[in-house]
Amino acid sequence: MRGVHTTEHYFTVPLDHSWPEGETLEVFAREYVSTDHGDAAATLPWLLFLQGGPGGRGNRVASLGGWMKEAARHFRILMLDQRGTGLSSPVTRQTLPLRGGPAAQAEYLAHFRADSIVADAELIRGELAGGPWSVFGQSYGGFCALTYLSFAPEGLREVLITGGLAPLDGHPDRVYRATFQRVEERNREYFAAYPEDRARVTEIARHLETVPEHLPSGERLSVRRFQMVGSFLGGNTRFDALHFLLEDAFTRGPEGRCLSDAFLGQVGALVGRASNPLYALVHESIYGQAAPTGWSAWRVLEEYPQFKPEAEQPLLTGEMVYPWYFEEDPALAPLRETAHLLAAKSDWPALYHPEQLAANTVPAAAAVYRDDIYVDRGLSLETAARVRRLRVWETSEFHHDGISDDGEAIFRRLLGMCRDA
Repeated sequence: MRGVHTTEHYFTVPLDHSWPEGETLEVFAREYVSTDHGDAAATLPWLLFLQGGPGGRGNRVASLGGWMKEAARHFRILMLDQRGTGLSSPVTRQTLPLRGGPAAQAEYLAHFRADSIVADAELIRGELAGGPWSVFGQSYGGFCALTYLSFAPEGLREVLITGGLAPLDGHPDRVYRATFQRVEERNREYFAAYPEDRARVTEIARHLETVPEHLPSGERLSVRRFQMVGSFLGGNTRFDALHFLLEDAFTRGPEGRCLSDAFLGQVGALVGRASNPLYALVHESIYGQAAPTGWSAWRVLEEYPQFKPEAEQPLLTGEMVYPWYFEEDPALAPLRETAHLLAAKSDWPALYHPEQLAANTVPAAAAVYRDDIYVDRGLSLETAARVRRLRVWETSEFHHDGISDDGEAIFRRLLGMCRDA
């Protein structure tokens, strides 16, 4: 690899940290160190990176760039595959049936939230670092960082968060009410920038209602599944990529006008969950505390008919997960009953400790993206006000994937905020 040394680490952790002598999992992490440090690399402090998700594995890179290039000036970077992802006892449609039926699968998946990820990290820190380390959390990784500050602050030197300040309490319904509003605003912004695409999206939706079009994986593409391409709206560069996806949607075949294979292939790659079913299975549970999530986004959608497939000009949706995912996606269909059991689960433990956060002594800094369609600005600022020693940088320059645009500058700024504090 160019300019970087890597070391692979494997750790054995309990499935249930409250029962350490029980079943175990294997957790993988890759260490990245800049060759610029030479023999001094072993003396560098550690930075743990917590990836977005849930269900996202750690980044794989062949050279240091973006935020990693800046971070590697100061740290040894530990890129964690959170449990259930990548090489860390992966959760897939092939592995889950080995657990048994839906009830056994749901019980197993209850141990794949932020509380368990943080407990894994603490065991790993004990083996690698000994003393406190720094943590950088992106998106869901920021949620995990808040859990870390809540229950194991003694393991932390400083915390950096981008697009990842979760609500500390309350039902997920309020999360989805806020994010549906953000997604609607982003739709308006997109169609103002590309007015011709307003008609194109409606045209594709009406076409799919009457003409069977199939994704490369074989299933028919529905209107509501096509609307999932709105996930492109959550980024700066991806915003324009949506236009490039739509511009050559149609072609002409032997039976008349149809959707092109190029378009269907790109949509299939975007909306399919074969590579990360964990995202769909536990997505709403990342907000669950002491009450069932009950397919929150699906219920709240009823309050926003402009997102319905049958709307006169249907809007594109964001990252919400709905029960019909588990009917239309072949990779998720075998896991349908498991998903329903997780949505009905009522005894989720707390993910945050508000009293501890109010008394926090660990320096922390967070980037809050003003127009973020995935993690709402208002809810983020509400949380920030409840965490002592957390400094906020609010910006409209970036969207949710800001560290993909200028991660070097963002990381440098947040680290400076922590250390200036």
